Amino acid sequence: MKNYNITLLKGDGIGPEIVNEAVKVLNVVAEKYNFGINYTEADLGGIAIDKTGVPLPEETIIKCKSADAVLLGAVGGPKWDNLAGNIRPEAGLLGIRGALGLFANLRPAVIFKSLKDASPLKDNIIGDNLDIMVVRELTGGIYFGERGREEINGVQSAYDTEKYSVPEIERIARVAFDMAMKRNKKLCSVDKANVLESSRLWRETVTKISKEYPEVELKYMYVDNCAMQLVRNPKQFDVIVTSNIFGDILSDEASMISGSIGMLASASLSEAKSGLYEPIHGSAPDIAGMGIANPLATILSAAMMLRYSLDEPDAAQSIENAVDEVLKFARTPDIYTEGTKKVSCEEMGTLVSEIIKNK
Repeated sequence: MKNYNITLLKGDGIGPEIVNEAVKVLNVVAEKYNFGINYTEADLGGIAIDKTGVPLPEETIIKCKSADAVLLGAVGGPKWDNLAGNIRPEAGLLGIRGALGLFANLRPAVIFKSLKDASPLKDNIIGDNLDIMVVRELTGGIYFGERGREEINGVQSAYDTEKYSVPEIERIARVAFDMAMKRNKKLCSVDKANVLESSRLWRETVTKISKEYPEVELKYMYVDNCAMQLVRNPKQFDVIVTSNIFGDILSDEASMISGSIGMLASASLSEAKSGLYEPIHGSAPDIAGMGIANPLATILSAAMMLRYSLDEPDAAQSIENAVDEVLKFARTPDIYTEGTKKVSCEEMGTLVSEIIKNK
């Protein structure tokens, strides 16, 4: 029997609640598909600051590096908002991405049929099977570039530098092309090549890599046009590849097409198979401990972990099928509609688990 080592970073706010439900579901599929999971917990974000004074302790890095995959809840909250930028919870998140070499972020935006009414877009725009994958470069660009402040002639200014190298662009492009090959063989590369030199290099490099994938239909789009097209005609997209800052913005926009940010998972991958998996929503400290958080994005992140890092596609599919099934009759408060049963965070995890057991 295969055994996998998973490091849990439950984090802050609702993080512990939603991770606990994902673990519940993972244990069920592990038993059903005959593999074992060993869990190790570590601290990241605000809880790590409270315990150690830093958002990313060295012990956490060691535990994450020794794992087959990492499952993260959420980090941050108003308690730590007034700290300096380099010791805020979000700095821990950037730090673990860099420490693990997590350069590729996969964010699927999928509409479950039972949640179509929650989408802000009309039926004729979203269609029946909207499924977009945003591939975001995660360890380069403006978030990791040179930054600082300076005073010139008594005037304060600040700067952040957008910088990419050819190897950085090549590796994220290959991830996106490989993803497109497994889907509908359509890739849209998003940049701002009409203005930014870094985007011109991005476009040149993606064009070069495209020659390795002649079956994939490649098109280019400026980021402002892409933002418009996502709400005008999202069905035109299959896989989108873009830089760190553009991907951050566009993936959040794409997520809202699906109707609820509480439903969307993400994967951050290294050049090896290891990765970090997390919901894209925040820590929601205002509802922490109330039992009303939606654990489905975390549960779906666990499914992505099974698919991309642990090579357990059948187990992953069983989780996704169970989530689709449960949404037909039960909802947490954030996605509740009349005619469905309103359930707690814990109840939702239990329902998904029971469906997996009984299928």
